[in-house]
Amino acid sequence: MRTLPVGPDALLVEVASGEEAQALHADLLRRRAEGSLTVREIVPAARTVLLDGLPAPARLAAELTSRPVPPLPPRADGTVEIPVRYDGPDLADVAAHWGVGEAEVARIHADAEFRVAFCGFAPGFGYLTGLPARYEVPRRSAPRTSVPAGSVALAGPYTGVYPRSSPGGWQLIGTTDVVLWDHTREPAALLSPGTRVRFVPVAPTGPVT
Repeated sequence: MRTLPVGPDALLVEVASGEEAQALHADLLRRRAEGSLTVREIVPAARTVLLDGLPAPARLAAELTSRPVPPLPPRADGTVEIPVRYDGPDLADVAAHWGVGEAEVARIHADAEFRVAFCGFAPGFGYLTGLPARYEVPRRSAPRTSVPAGSVALAGPYTGVYPRSSPGGWQLIGTTDVVLWDHTREPAALLSPGTRVRFVPVAPTGPVT
């Protein structure tokens, strides 16, 4: 673990893996909830956690680096289910990369239990982990200028769902009608760090356009 000061009252904590970052994030949230940690914001990323609004960043840095990261606890709340049509334009390419048929890609993906590691890129976009390492896929060599909202996509170790139309280079394997971000909803984001997610296959209605 490595800590870096960020301004007078923030701290960036770097760990060895995404799993450790998720575990550290969960532990820090627990400590804040029980009152043993005073901090305004706790923001996880791929291998870091940013703590902002700390009264004594140096003291916390010394404490964190003196002990191991606790294991990731199970979440007490339920799982968000996202219905998905496995009809994405890159489904065949992903199947070839995995060495399986297209239907098997859908089965493997739907059988996995995912967890939101962190959020970013666009409001409502979660980086979900859960697929075994052998199913990692590269980004497309040529990103698309416009990816439709609701596209279910893979890149590296992550699964993501595009909350709105935007450019993107991930491999598109399906589509969903679930609204990931709604500013009139509380909370606005359907997914947040730590949320468990399962994708539920539904019958395709046609190809992605």
